[in-house]
Amino acid sequence: QVQLVESGGGLVQAGGSLRLSCEASGRTSSMYGLGWFRQASGKEREFVAAIQWTSGTTRYADFVKGRFTISRDNAKNTVDLQMNSLKSEDTAVYYCASTHNRPAIMSLMSTYDSWGQGTQVFVSS
Repeated sequence: QVQLVESGGGLVQAGGSLRLSCEASGRTSSMYGLGWFRQASGKEREFVAAIQWTSGTTRYADFVKGRFTISRDNAKNTVDLQMNSLKSEDTAVYYCASTHNRPAIMSLMSTYDSWGQGTQVFVSS
């Protein structure tokens, strides 16, 4: 089992930036990948971005391409999500998730076997 702890959420004005971080502990040596999902109030949880742990291959949801960047630090067992040009519709709780499954469709929630508690991002317009 992997334990995940997110940090970096907060309040930002539209057009601003935030950097979220997810620290993984536990059974990290066999992780295949990590992803970020988000859930806005009253909406379903949706895929944001993911990264394969070994190769660094990334995948993004269309609505964040060009604005968000996912990166990992294998030595620190962390995955960051740099969010630029934030919009009010980016307001949500952001969750980090990890998977040991391979191969894996990184945009599917069912792929992931560990989840963090989430961090709130609020973008004011």
